[in-house]
Amino acid sequence: MLAAHTYKNCQSCGMPLARDEHRGGTELSGERSKKYCSHCYLNGEFTLPDLTAAQMQQRVQQKLVEFGFPRFLTGLFTRNIPKLERWSKP
Repeated sequence: MLAAHTYKNCQSCGMPLARDEHRGGTELSGERSKKYCSHCYLNGEFTLPDLTAAQMQQRVQQKLVEFGFPRFLTGLFTRNIPKLERWSKP
């Protein structure tokens, strides 16, 4: 059996899981998700199932601006979103 991988960042939006006020999303069983944050994943489902990786990048960039990050840095912080596990599946 493979050991469970420990993720530091949400595999949908890239947010550090340690910064999630709920400490992660939830699986259908109610167990904490080890992969996704509470903003992206609740009760075993994505909160925005039809979102594309590009749309997620835009959403995260907008949130970062709202939190006071300089806009020029938001592209840097979101550039790897398409490489996250949620988006790398066919």
